[in-house]
Amino acid sequence: MSRYVVVDVETTGLSAVRDRVIEIGAVMVEGARIVAEYATLIEVDAPIHWAAQRVHGISREMLRGQRLPDEVWPAFAEFVGASIIVGHNVRFDLDFIRRELARCGLALNNRSKCTVHLARKRLPHLPDHRLETVARHLLGDIPAECRLHRALDDARLAARVWLELQG
Repeated sequence: MSRYVVVDVETTGLSAVRDRVIEIGAVMVEGARIVAEYATLIEVDAPIHWAAQRVHGISREMLRGQRLPDEVWPAFAEFVGASIIVGHNVRFDLDFIRRELARCGLALNNRSKCTVHLARKRLPHLPDHRLETVARHLLGDIPAECRLHRALDDARLAARVWLELQG
């Protein structure tokens, strides 16, 4: 049975070189079920760009007292193990994740799959291939409890999209 870990990050900005991850969400998928989750806000010493904060709604105040990167990233690496990493625009997430892991002296060399690439191939008629658009097309609606642009909820949604695209 294949095991996948679907990931999503929220960041202080768009540059994996300059900016930091402030929230990680990951769901482990075995077969057609989510069997485990890993999620946390991360307190980093970096400003949050106003445009990024407008998207995800995470403020510096929300990060105070949260887990520090040196605690988060080794635990995340252990959670992922040798699983295949899946994400919606996975390269963006992996660029940030690998940079954060490197700061802790860790590496992530797992294989990866991208739901954006798969959606573009299987659903070329959609007006765009944002997670919300693809999810609405495949699932009918976004679950009411889902907060778009928050890491764990986006990872859960991307997992459902992944499973539907595998169909």
